[in-house]
Amino acid sequence: MTPKTEANKKLGIVEKLSYSAGDMASCLYFGIFMNYLMYYYTDIFGISAGIVGGMILFTRTWDWINDPIMGMVADRTNSKMGKFRPWLLWMLIPWFALGVLTFTAFDMGPFMKICYAVATYTLLTMAYTAINVPYSALMGVMTAKSEERTVLSSFRFVGAFAGTMYVNYTMLYLVDMFGGGNKTLGFSLSVAFYGALSVAFFLITFFGTKERVKPPRTQQKTSLVEDLMAQGKNKPWVMMIVISVMTILWIAIRNSSAIYYFKYLSGDEKLVANFLALGSLAQIFGALATKYITRLFGGKKAAYIGLNVIAGLFIGGFYFIDPHNNNLILGHQILSSFLSAPLMPLFWSMIADTADWGAWKLGHRNTGLVFSAGTASQKIGWSFGPFVASMILVVIGYEANVEQSAFTIEGIRWAMSWIPAVFALLTAVVVMYYQIDAKTEKEMEAAIAKADAENEAAGA
Repeated sequence: MTPKTEANKKLGIVEKLSYSAGDMASCLYFGIFMNYLMYYYTDIFGISAGIVGGMILFTRTWDWINDPIMGMVADRTNSKMGKFRPWLLWMLIPWFALGVLTFTAFDMGPFMKICYAVATYTLLTMAYTAINVPYSALMGVMTAKSEERTVLSSFRFVGAFAGTMYVNYTMLYLVDMFGGGNKTLGFSLSVAFYGALSVAFFLITFFGTKERVKPPRTQQKTSLVEDLMAQGKNKPWVMMIVISVMTILWIAIRNSSAIYYFKYLSGDEKLVANFLALGSLAQIFGALATKYITRLFGGKKAAYIGLNVIAGLFIGGFYFIDPHNNNLILGHQILSSFLSAPLMPLFWSMIADTADWGAWKLGHRNTGLVFSAGTASQKIGWSFGPFVASMILVVIGYEANVEQSAFTIEGIRWAMSWIPAVFALLTAVVVMYYQIDAKTEKEMEAAIAKADAENEAAGA
């Protein structure tokens, strides 16, 4: 029987909603990065697709390298507010300011534009790391119950998808409203508006959550190198990093291509707002259904495999849809988004399980490092996904704001269908090698609860 401790208590609805507010805050910016950053740089700021792709790859490579560093810094943070919560407060001003600067254009030459874009976006991604890595790790110390983490992760992604949906639906309209025909000004003021909302939501998370799970009592202070070496022995964690990169890669390729699909195939770029917003709405319901879908498949691992296979086959079918059949396009988007939505809650619940596996099997818990690698892996996917999408544009001969050739149009259709579908099916194959199944989850939960009870009894 699992001992009753503070760490394995059931979380209240207010705390779950407070935690979900943090990912809504993140995705008010991340929604822009996912779907509008490449478009902003190519069609508004005036940088070629090839240079944008290389810049994003460079910047996000540096970005994901920062994540494990930030995770280890957070693991070593000790304050009255906890290890992870204080970073949500400390980084708010840089987070807001750098977001606005990244989408503010000044009168400058082509070379200086590139330098400015690299500098501001790099600094913004560093601020994102400093606030989002501790936020992600916070879930790992709010509760030790595996199923409760799945529920908490579902709440998190309700917030994430809600934030993304709001950006997707309102971005281009706000650009027109704030800019009055000047898209450059419109982007800057729109991001400032989203930034202010983001700050408010992060404050809700800071004040509404609590850290409960402590490191093993026998764990000694270690160096950064020793932490990395210890994590290298955590095989489920290593597998989840690979799985995350594969998952985000196919999602990123498709999302980055969407606005080009609507601008040049459907003939109205503003339709992308409805396309992405309806997808985000469907993802909210998909995230809420994660717990039940997991039970239907018989566990997290089986659910992750099955969802990738089904979503991959369904997305491949998008190729056969007439680009002018808006109802069918939107219907397909709703179903495919619902099918893929549980993947992110499942991933973060599974990455939390790998932290437990490390404490259970290796006697070493590095929650910040574990979750920072999770965010790093997703950033790797978001580095290579848009890079692959931009290289597809280069290969198919894309030129901004001109009529596209038949070959270019065909390439954009592939980027929305067959290419991401293949990566989704490959992801399902990789997940088969993940070691933690439903039986292992229960064994870990009992072992961690027993260790926490011993810590509490010893006054740890």
